[in-house]
Amino acid sequence: MDWSGSTVYVVDDDDAVRRSMTRLLRAAGCTAETFASAEELLARAPLSGPGCILLDVQMPGMNGLDLFERMSEAGIALPVVFLSARGTIPMSVRAMKQGAVDFLVKPVTEDVLFQALERAITRFRSEASSRHARDSILARFERLSVREREVLERVLQGRLNKQIAYELNISEKTVKAHRGRVMEKMEVSTIAQLVHLCDSVGIGVQENAE
Repeated sequence: MDWSGSTVYVVDDDDAVRRSMTRLLRAAGCTAETFASAEELLARAPLSGPGCILLDVQMPGMNGLDLFERMSEAGIALPVVFLSARGTIPMSVRAMKQGAVDFLVKPVTEDVLFQALERAITRFRSEASSRHARDSILARFERLSVREREVLERVLQGRLNKQIAYELNISEKTVKAHRGRVMEKMEVSTIAQLVHLCDSVGIGVQENAE
C-alpha cells in the first residue's frame, strides 16, 4: 500500500509502545503522531486524514472504548484499529459493534498490524470519497431556485408535466423549462439519473413517503 500522505495516530499510555510504533510506521513511509492518553487526543482534535487511529483499550483516565464513543462528538472521523495487551471477548465485541476496523491483541506481527491499518486507511479514503460525492450533489441542489425545487419535488413523486402545471398553477411550457434547468443544474441527462442522484442523498424521500 502507498502510505504517503497518511497519518496513524497512536494512542497508548506505554512509552515503549509509542516509540516502537513510531519507528515502525515511519520505516513504512507513514507519518505517526502519538498520544499518551485519550484526553490528549481529544485536546488535539479535530484530526485530519487520510489516516486512522491505533488505539489502546486500558489506559488511565478515559479508556479506549469510551474514547471511541466520544470521537464523533469531538469531530474525529477516522477509522479505529484497537491494539490491546489485555483484550477480552466482550471488549472486542463492543469495539466491533461500534464500528472498529479490527481488534488486535499484543503482541502482533507487522503483517497483521499493517493489514489492519491498510483496511482502516482504505475505509477512510472510501468514506471521504462518498462524503465528497454527497457534498457535490447537495451543492448542486442548493443552486436550484424555490420554483425549481417545487418542480423537482413533483418529478421525484412521478408527476406528469400537466399535473405539475396544475398543482403549481403555471403553464406546461413553464414546467418543461423548469425541468430543463433542474436537469442542467443537477448535471444529469435523464430522469432516471435524476431520481437515482436525489435518492442517494435523501432528496425527496420525505415527500415520497407522504
